[in-house]
Amino acid sequence: MRTIVRPYPPQGHRVSIALVNPPRPLILASNSSYRAELLRRLGLQFTQAAANIDEAALAGESPPQLALRLARQKAAKLAERFPGATIIGSDQVASVADSILGKPLTAEAAARQLRRCSGSQVRFFTAVSVSNPPPLAEQHHIDETRVEFRKLSDAEIDRYIANEPALDCAGGFKAEALGISLFDAIASRDPTGLIGLPLIWLSRALRKSGFALP
Repeated sequence: MRTIVRPYPPQGHRVSIALVNPPRPLILASNSSYRAELLRRLGLQFTQAAANIDEAALAGESPPQLALRLARQKAAKLAERFPGATIIGSDQVASVADSILGKPLTAEAAARQLRRCSGSQVRFFTAVSVSNPPPLAEQHHIDETRVEFRKLSDAEIDRYIANEPALDCAGGFKAEALGISLFDAIASRDPTGLIGLPLIWLSRALRKSGFALP
């Protein structure tokens, strides 16, 4: 089947070529290249648009509560702009000993985060919200991944950052690449959740929303 890419959303948003035509426009509420790469695995035509919300945690908010609130807010904000579309909002929050790990942004911050993770269990909460036009209901989900870090030396941390500066990733590493060498074990129901978008649940949610999968 040949897919025709519709000009929706407006010019300037990134578009993914699909294998099948969706029942309505599908928008990923993120400019993340990691989430887009995952969503492309499903073979659906979609576009990307950033929600640009305030991502600061609220007082007393737990890591899973924060992840779910942000995912739902991202989807809801774009649903206001594109009321006839299905919107996928997602957010990931990492925590060690109940302390939230953000995106390090600098090599120094990444080294500090990896030293905190060394020899510890880090929990990753990846939340997804699928917003649909009425009468379809909004669906949401939280996927948890537990990562056991091995004991890391300062030299190993420095080498990792020099080879793979994952400064835009929660925790400061990429599990889908060299970051896997930092672990002792991973426990998860969905391996794609750790990368940023749990595709097992998302596939089910999109089928309920009328998308043909597979």
